[in-house]
Amino acid sequence: MIRVDTDTEAVSEADDNVSPSGTGTPMDSPSRSDGFVGGLAELLGGKVGDHASPVRHTVRFVGLIVLGLTFLTLALHFVQKSPCRDGAWSDNKQYTHFCYTDVLALYGAEGLADGKVPYVDHAVEYPVLTGAMMGVIGLPIHKYGQTHPEFNQYQGFYDLTALVLGAFALITAAMIVALRNRRPWDAAMFALSPALLVTATVNWDFLAIVLAVGGIYAWSRRWDWAWLPPVVTGVLFGLGASAKLWPLFLLGGILAVAVRNRQLSRFFIAAGATVVTWLIVNVPVMMANFASWNEFFRNSNERGVDWGVLWYVGRYFDSKFWSGAPGDSGLFQYLSRDENRSLLNFICYALFLGACAGVFWLAQKAPAAPRLTQLTFLIVAFFLLFSKVWSQQFTLWLLPLAILARPRWGAFLLWQFAELGYFLAFYGELLGASGKNVMPEGVFVLASTFRWVTVAALCVLVIQDIRHPKRDVVRQSDPLAV
Repeated sequence: MIRVDTDTEAVSEADDNVSPSGTGTPMDSPSRSDGFVGGLAELLGGKVGDHASPVRHTVRFVGLIVLGLTFLTLALHFVQKSPCRDGAWSDNKQYTHFCYTDVLALYGAEGLADGKVPYVDHAVEYPVLTGAMMGVIGLPIHKYGQTHPEFNQYQGFYDLTALVLGAFALITAAMIVALRNRRPWDAAMFALSPALLVTATVNWDFLAIVLAVGGIYAWSRRWDWAWLPPVVTGVLFGLGASAKLWPLFLLGGILAVAVRNRQLSRFFIAAGATVVTWLIVNVPVMMANFASWNEFFRNSNERGVDWGVLWYVGRYFDSKFWSGAPGDSGLFQYLSRDENRSLLNFICYALFLGACAGVFWLAQKAPAAPRLTQLTFLIVAFFLLFSKVWSQQFTLWLLPLAILARPRWGAFLLWQFAELGYFLAFYGELLGASGKNVMPEGVFVLASTFRWVTVAALCVLVIQDIRHPKRDVVRQSDPLAV
């Protein structure tokens, strides 16, 4: 079946890209639709021709390539982290080899190496589902190590955790392909991402990521029972919010889309399923040991300005004009003081909520209803832009959302270059904090600023796509895409 279009050229191009499977689904060719890829293709021998092998036009073929590339990137990541796998960190090896990971550091710090059960014997600094994953993997490793003294528990814990997180990353890649079956090559941006290469197993973030993307995938489905997609979405968002809090924010995007499309019942079903799922996971732990369960929220509330965030950069520039002493402080220095922590928290939340309100307003006033992934990207990006904490692995939260929101290689690669620069500068800063200065602090501030600016620029570009729907390449190839 060939798509009929009043534009003769569009009909011809759709015919050329019809899947051999007979579905008639037109498939995008990045070398034709993306200026950056097209220019690169010309340098390497030319764009895909009209008579290219039809196998290349199947989603299955592209999906297998994407999964293979994702596996390769994850394998290279494992090699990059391998110097730290044994847990024997001496002479700052974890910094000089760029291989630090919380997975190894917290196996001991969170009591798993001593057989302590998360939330029962030891308060864990993460939400319940992440702590559960740590315990499900770590406690059997510890038990095995007790009877096999020659076994390196730290290495076993990291290897098994990396295997599970890698599986989550592969599932995420597969869902990106499924969500973009007319633009499956977009998922190659995920597979080849430098951020994935250097941060995939720095923490347990892929647990929340695979659940969040799974919720978006479920929302996009059209099943026989109309209530089922929002229920599955809510369940996955509830599980995701029980692993890391940010998947809860995705409900804001669903609310904006539901109001615009007059589908509030779907939103209430998804929101209800999210809340019920979150309560089912969290209430038993709350009742068993509230203080341990609350550790994540207490730590988030009391934590100060972290490296690389907006407030850190502002404080650095303040220090060029003020000493930072009481009565001689700039705004950012003032907010960074321990006694002003509550005020800083309030400002961060206010800015984020204000940005969310802006996203909601944009969704209602846009010429056409925005896609869900555009709105969810903006919400999560604004959270990071205004947050007082932006750990290096948090960039993974944005990775699938950015690709689904705006699959344009040029701006994407600029952002990824900024993330890679931040990664390198971050390790330089870690060495400096350990007493081994390798660069002036201004280099780290520059890298942090570049990262902040590139993410902000992506937000501007997504907003422009929403305000001018004809610029949205996803909408042009699939008007029903989320």
